[in-house]
Formats: sequence, C-alpha cells, structure tokens
Amino acid sequence: MPLNLVHASDGLPRVLLTEPSGSSAEVLLYGGQVVSWKNDRREELLFMSSKAILKPPKAIRGGIPVCFPQFGNLGSLEQHGFARNRVWSLDNNPSPLPSADNQSSVDLILKSTEEDLKTWPRSFELRLRVSLSAGKLTLIPRVRNTDSKAFSFTFALTNYLSVSDISEVRVEGLETLDYFDNLMQRERFTEQADAITFDGETDRVYLSTPTKIAIIDHEKKRTFVLRKDGMPDAVVWNPWDKKAKALSDMSDEEYKTMLCVDSAAVETPIVLKPFEEWKGRQELSTVSSSYYSGQLDPRKVLRGFH
Repeated sequence: MPLNLVHASDGLPRVLLTEPSGSSAEVLLYGGQVVSWKNDRREELLFMSSKAILKPPKAIRGGIPVCFPQFGNLGSLEQHGFARNRVWSLDNNPSPLPSADNQSSVDLILKSTEEDLKTWPRSFELRLRVSLSAGKLTLIPRVRNTDSKAFSFTFALTNYLSVSDISEVRVEGLETLDYFDNLMQRERFTEQADAITFDGETDRVYLSTPTKIAIIDHEKKRTFVLRKDGMPDAVVWNPWDKKAKALSDMSDEEYKTMLCVDSAAVETPIVLKPFEEWKGRQELSTVSSSYYSGQLDPRKVLRGFH
C-alpha cells in the first residue's frame, strides 16, 4: 500500500493511515509520534492538548510519544530521553517483521546522530512499526545495538487516551500489584483497590503487570483495552488541576479529559549486547462497555493476547 505522506499547515510531515472500515491514524516523522487515532465513527480516541507545541525541539503533549533511551528523569538525559524530540525517517528495510496484511502500516527508523552520541555515546537503531486495522492500533518498537559494547536503556510508549471525565474512569488489571509512587520519592507500595480510580494527581509505575489492562470510560460506555508484550511495567499518570495549571502546554481544565496509561520497561533496564535486538509490542483497541454489561469480567481482561 503506497504511503500517504502529507505536509500539514504546521510544517510537520506526517503519514496518514486509513483502513476500509473508516478508522484512521496520523503519525508524525517528528518524534515518530502517533498524534491521532480515530474510530470508524470519526471519534478521536487519543488526547491532544489544545496548547501542544508542534515545533522542534519541544516534545508534543498528546498522542503516543516514544520515550527512549530514558524514561522520566531516571538518568542523565533530558526528561524521557531524546527520541521524541528527533525527526525520524521512513524505514525502507523494516524486515524481519512479517508484512502487515489487511493493515495500513508505516515503518519508521531513528539512528544515533553525532549530536546524540555526545550526550548518550551508544550507537543504536530504533525502529517503530505503526499498524492500523479495524478497531485496533498496533505499535511494534525495536531497538538494535549497533555499538561495539553493550548498553542498557529504559523505554515507554506513553498513551494519552481521550476520556469523557477522569473522575468516572477506572483502570482494571493492576490490582494487587506493587508500584512506585513518583509523588512519594518513588516509594514502593502495593495496590489495595479492586480498580484504580482518580480523585487527585496520580503518577505511578506499576511493576510486573499483566499483558492486558482495561481502561473503562463509564460515560462514553467505552473501554480501551491495552495489550502489551516486552514492556513489563505500566505507568498511570494524570496531572490533576494544580499540575495542569503549571504545564505551559496544557489548558487548565484538560486534565479532566485525558489519562496516560503507558507500556513501559522502567524498573529493570533492557540490556543489549552488540548487534542484539529488543522488540516490544502494544495493541490498543476499544470495545463497547455495554458488551460487558457495565462491568468488565477480570477473567477476560487478564487472559493476555487472544
């Protein structure tokens, strides 16, 4: 399928993905970032801040930023690493992934530059395949060590999900797990609630999470299902009112209509020997919550990949 590469009015080239049922996605070369995913009813499923700054070198507030080679401030690099602040290229040699039949997909690549080697002196290739099919958005990141010595990195795909009202949202699949609370100097706690709900700022890294997590939006009667592989942690974040006011690239009230649930490898950095490759995978899909009669069956949620 020929790639539909367009240059939008903001000057950032992007790839438009469409599929026969009518859903669509937009992927920027800047940051290799998905900035839109619409369902077959043309409803936007990802949150994008109305104040997002769409010009380098700022990171873009919304969509699905790629955090590499560092998550958060857990290292000497800029917050969340540099991959989300670089212009990626179309990857003309995306093998060895199988071809994406019945899917609209794009393969992107980011290689270490002279500039990057000054701050992170390790040679790498970071590839990302974004595939769209009916009701599903799949991201497959791969990191190859092209250096002469081993290196380690942390990684995340930050999913800014669009929700109707954060105080009506619940996350299932993370109960009973340990998490680091970034609001408490990364102190470790165990989740006691039977589902995560929101009534204030939340910034947690859940550890050793299942391959499937559900984000239930009661008001929209819609459930996001996040399936992931190779990224054992899950980050749950909402800035709430005070932090949102402090963010220059977010409107004061926008925290109410977004929730980040990230696929991540944070607690244990990924180590690659020379010429080794790491591969992750995440699938985002939506189901009508009424299908679950308003309550998600945890046994269905936690079964992992279908």
